[in-house]
Amino acid sequence: MTRKLKKRLIRIIISLVLFVALFTVDKIIDLSTVIPGTDLGWLLPFGLYLAIYLFISYDILIKAVKNIAHGQVFDENFLMIIATVGAFVLKEFPEAVAVMLFYQIGEFFQDLAVGKSRREIAKLMDIRPDYANKVLDNNEFEQVDPETININDIIRVLPGEKVPLDGIIVKGASSLDTKALTGEALPRDVNIGSQVISGTINLTSSIDIKVQKTYIESAVSKILELVENSSNVKSKQENFITKFAKYYTPIVVVSAVLLALIGSLVTKDYNTWISRSLNFLVVSCPCAIVISVPLSFFTSIGKAAKLGILVKGSLYLENFNKANTFVFDKTGTLTVGNFAVSRVIPEEKRDEILRLAAIAEKDSNHPIALSIKALVKPTSNEYVLNNVIGQGIIASKGDEKIYVGNAKLLKNNNISFNEINEVGTLVYVAKNKEYLGAIVINDEIKEESYEVISYLNKNNIKTIMLTGDNEAIASDVANKLSLTSYKHSLLPQDKVSEMDELIKNKKDNELIVYVGDGVNDAPTLARSDIAISMGGVGSDAAIEASDIVLMHDDLKSLLLAKKIAKKTMIIVKENIYFALGVKLAILVLSAFGLASIWLAVFGDVGVALLCVLNALRSGRIKK
Repeated sequence: MTRKLKKRLIRIIISLVLFVALFTVDKIIDLSTVIPGTDLGWLLPFGLYLAIYLFISYDILIKAVKNIAHGQVFDENFLMIIATVGAFVLKEFPEAVAVMLFYQIGEFFQDLAVGKSRREIAKLMDIRPDYANKVLDNNEFEQVDPETININDIIRVLPGEKVPLDGIIVKGASSLDTKALTGEALPRDVNIGSQVISGTINLTSSIDIKVQKTYIESAVSKILELVENSSNVKSKQENFITKFAKYYTPIVVVSAVLLALIGSLVTKDYNTWISRSLNFLVVSCPCAIVISVPLSFFTSIGKAAKLGILVKGSLYLENFNKANTFVFDKTGTLTVGNFAVSRVIPEEKRDEILRLAAIAEKDSNHPIALSIKALVKPTSNEYVLNNVIGQGIIASKGDEKIYVGNAKLLKNNNISFNEINEVGTLVYVAKNKEYLGAIVINDEIKEESYEVISYLNKNNIKTIMLTGDNEAIASDVANKLSLTSYKHSLLPQDKVSEMDELIKNKKDNELIVYVGDGVNDAPTLARSDIAISMGGVGSDAAIEASDIVLMHDDLKSLLLAKKIAKKTMIIVKENIYFALGVKLAILVLSAFGLASIWLAVFGDVGVALLCVLNALRSGRIKK
């Protein structure tokens, strides 16, 4: 609890004790009769109640005056003052103080709840580094501002310190706490050559890092910018509430005035109708909705960030709940993205085929080349390599030639071979125009992909895959996962065209989500209604092109995000319907004289407090 809230709590407790004592004494001896023989006996209780009233409400009075000076007349502060001053005019002193006292109690609990949510966000903001240890020529280091560090500078991170910038470890080994970024409880072991990102905490040993990004481009800077700006993108519900409050309050004030005037003129009973209109004003305060709806979104976005899901604004949380079409990239999203040799045909020539393929692929960093070199290290550097775009590689040494690539490469070089009908990426190998065999390389489907696609299918959500792989591979993955449909053999620009076509033909109630790896899919992400990046930590494209970033490579975070979005929208609707329903009922009762000031106080403070407590439920999501 902040010092400001503690001071307000002390003021509320003192006021409550004084009010109860004064109210009790007043009921026992009737303070208006203490001064006999005069019609001004009411001045004593008036003065005592007024003193308590001013003590508990001076900040509300000041705020209302400032708002009126700035042209903001019709707010909850104005309503409370009108209602309570009117009660004093009608000589209902205890009611006037009680209304303001309970209003302050409600405001206190609301601010306490908002403060709790803000502290959750503040915990995430703790990832901001205060300094960086720049390594000097003599192997010593000095503390400097992270923003002064340049690319290729060496920084040292001691145990217990935050990693201030993104880079690669060049000295040492340690364990990193990534919980603030990904929500993962288990530390990550790193050593020389490991990529590290800013915002993580070094746990065990000192490490030296070669900086690869300046502070402004680092993961921690991008994440902080995203979280800080998340409140700027408001949902339709929040925008509705803002507009609603803008028109609702003036209408209620005018209605209260008309109720007092018309009722008084018709019945000549001024006190009764003014009292009813004051009740009307008290219960009409819209703070229950105005506070609880944004608080629900704010709490959910903070909780999601804590679990490694960055949501750029409440609009995307609202839309994600309604999303009914999911389009997935394949490699790195539905599949692991780590290619591995699954078979060599014929098996008896396995060693020779792999050896020749490794020679041809020795300079390539393509995932397929890496999968071959993981099994066999190239044994010769004497070959001249010719990369045939879209076909493969021809390695030459004198009259000897090695052909490693797809079927096109062999056909175009008039090499006779038997085309193999296998699911996977096929790498054909030939030597001196003689076909030797083929290597079958596959990408493994992620275990969680089955669970996620199954969940979406059960909820009647379309699942579509867009991939650059051939039809055999795409069909195999689609059938194994039971996808609704798929498109294969797509270049990056083809994926954009497919997404444009989906958006063009979608129904009015259809919202399309695209889930990609956030690196190569930026153009397609930009086309979708909701763009989601997988494993986006440290990826500029992921942070900038996406509406939601899953900060670690776990597709099940989609289900967690869906759960958060669904629960948030349920709570938002509950608060709106409950607050409006109760207020409308008490407004009607007040107009007919069937509601006391105490019921009106419940309709304002009680309903607001219940809505705020309900809003905090949106943050109670378990991983």
